[in-house]
Amino acid sequence: MTDSTQPTSRLAHFPVAWFAMIMGLGGLTIAWARAEQILGLGVQISPWLLGAASLLFIVLLGAYSLKFLRHRVAVEKEWANPVRMHFVPTVSIGLIVLSIAWLPWSQSYSFLLWSLGSALHLYLTLHVITQWVHHSKFDITHLNPAWFIPVVGNILVPIAGVTHAPPEVSWFFFSIGIIFWPVLLAIIFYRVIFHGTLPERLMPTLFILNAPPAVGFLSYLKLSGGIDPFAQVLYNGALFFTLLLFFQVKWFHA
Repeated sequence: MTDSTQPTSRLAHFPVAWFAMIMGLGGLTIAWARAEQILGLGVQISPWLLGAASLLFIVLLGAYSLKFLRHRVAVEKEWANPVRMHFVPTVSIGLIVLSIAWLPWSQSYSFLLWSLGSALHLYLTLHVITQWVHHSKFDITHLNPAWFIPVVGNILVPIAGVTHAPPEVSWFFFSIGIIFWPVLLAIIFYRVIFHGTLPERLMPTLFILNAPPAVGFLSYLKLSGGIDPFAQVLYNGALFFTLLLFFQVKWFHA
């Protein structure tokens, strides 16, 4: 006999962290589009990747919305979980990444996605920081690089924001991310040095360490219009974290 509760159970456990796939696929789309432009490739893959990323976001959003409607308690628990709550803003970052990917194709679509993503991400940033300040459920072992997502993720906004809004708006979001990046970076290194390495299931989050300086470099170029000493610091910081991750490849392979 088929268990009729199985589909419901699966929906109740549908993780918001799956929206991180949009960050990866959307980033790949942007990278391919840039490669096609620079290298003059005859075959264009980026439009197909953009379509796939957009469709996947719609599917994930539909599934999670259904979970929100049918399993509100499960959603509330996920948003209150000291580890999983930091993946909730992958929804808003997914919108921002898609806005960047859509920018060469449609400024109106890009503006809509950017507006929704930026507003939602600001709300989630304020929500998460409020949770940090006023709750006692956090322990040092809960900390991992995914904590960058809700706050340092603001650094992504200016890449499309310089096209869609006055520069002061982009500087506002950039400032949030660049201020909190060294704060969280210091705490994360304190956690892994003095309280043991990350659990195996969270080891892939170490790749997030590369995102703040790399994305910060791109955002700063958009805001400043050129490479200066601070841009070089961000670029070389991203380069160092890339080398550091390659140096630890055996721990990821295991």
